Amino acid sequence: MKNDYSIDLSNISNELSLLLEILKTGNNDSISLLKHEFFKEIDWDLFLDLSIHHRVFPLIYNKIIKLDDKSIPQHVINTLYLEYKKNTFQMLHLCGEMEQVNTLFTENKVRLLFLKGPIIAADLYGEISHRTSKDLDILIPITDIEKAEKLLKNAGYERENGPTAFMGDWKWRYHHVAYFHPLKKIQIELHWRQHPFPSKEPSFNELWDRKRISLLTKNPLFYLGKEDLFLYLITHGARHGWFRLRWLVDIDIMLRKGINLKSNNFNMRKYGKYSIVGQAMILSSNLLNTPIDFGFIKLKEVKSSKKLAQSAIYFINGISSLQTIASTKYFHRYLFSLKSNSQKVFSILILFYPTNVDAETVVLPKSLHFLYFLLRPFLSVWRKSRKICTNSTSK
Repeated sequence: MKNDYSIDLSNISNELSLLLEILKTGNNDSISLLKHEFFKEIDWDLFLDLSIHHRVFPLIYNKIIKLDDKSIPQHVINTLYLEYKKNTFQMLHLCGEMEQVNTLFTENKVRLLFLKGPIIAADLYGEISHRTSKDLDILIPITDIEKAEKLLKNAGYERENGPTAFMGDWKWRYHHVAYFHPLKKIQIELHWRQHPFPSKEPSFNELWDRKRISLLTKNPLFYLGKEDLFLYLITHGARHGWFRLRWLVDIDIMLRKGINLKSNNFNMRKYGKYSIVGQAMILSSNLLNTPIDFGFIKLKEVKSSKKLAQSAIYFINGISSLQTIASTKYFHRYLFSLKSNSQKVFSILILFYPTNVDAETVVLPKSLHFLYFLLRPFLSVWRKSRKICTNSTSK
C-alpha cells in the first residue's frame, strides 16, 4: 500500500492556489497551459499582496510575461515589474556591499561565511534578480565578535540590537547581532551561530572546512557547502513557520538539483533535524510538486513531520508579518513542537534563568547576582501583574 503524505489544503485561498500553480511551471513551460479555472474568481489585489508577502514576485513576473492572453490584468503585470526592477537594484546594491564587507574582514583576518543574500540567489537561481534579500547574513567564529563589531562600526554601521551582557549568557541566549548603515540603508546580521540555542549545529570550523567558493564578485566569496546550506535553509524556514514561500522554493530548487543523502555532512539525527527535514519534504511535495527522492521517504513516515507540515499551512496561507505571527500562542506551540525532547526540557529550564530585565526590575550588586535565580519567578509574576494593572487603568 502506498504511503499517503498528502496534507489538507482545503483552506488555501484561490489567490494562493494560483500563485502556487504559477510557481510549479518550469522555466521552459508556459503558464498558458494552466487550467482556465485557476484564473477565475481571483482578487488580483490579494494576489499581488501574496506575491510580495511571500517574496516570490521576481519568479512570478518572469513567468507571467510569457503569457500571451489576457488572463492576468495589465496593472498586475505592471506592479510586479516595478517590484522586480526595485529588487534587482536592491540585489546589486547588496552585492556591492557584500564584496566590500568580505574584503574588509579578509584583510583583517576574520573568516566569514555568507549564509544568504545575493550569493545564494546566484547559486540556486542563476540570477541574483530572481530572489529577494533584505539584508546580508554572515557567520563568523564567536572569538572574533568584538573584532568584527569594531570593523563594522568603523565602516559606518550602527548596532540596532544585540545581547546585553548579563551573567555571561549572551553567547547561548542569542545567535546574532544586527547592524545598520544609515547612509547605505543596508542591514547586516552578524551571526556566531546559525540558529538560536539549543539547536544543534556544526561548529564554525566544520562549516569552514566544507565551504564553497563563489566568483560572483571580483574577489572570491565563501559560503556554506551544499548539504550545510540545505539544512540551514530548512531549519530557518521551519523556525519561521515557512510563512514565506520563498524559503520553500529554495528547498524545491535544491531538491531538484539533487542532495547527497549519503554524505556524512547530511547527518539529520546528529543535529536533531529529522522531523523538520520531513516537514520540508511534505510541504514542498504538496505545494510545489517537488519530486521526492527515495532517500527521503523514510523521513516522511515520521508522524511528527506530517503534523508539522499541516501546522505550517496556517502560516503560509496568510499575509501576516513575522512580528504578528510570533505574538500568537499558536506560533509558540508550533515552535515548541519543533524541538527534540532534550530541547524541550532546556526550553523550560531556561525560563528560570535570569535576564537583564530582572536586573532592571531589581538592582543588585554583582556579588548578589545569584539571588536572581531565586527571585526570577516572583519578578516575572510582579511584572505581569503591573502590566495588567496598567492596561486596566488605561481603559
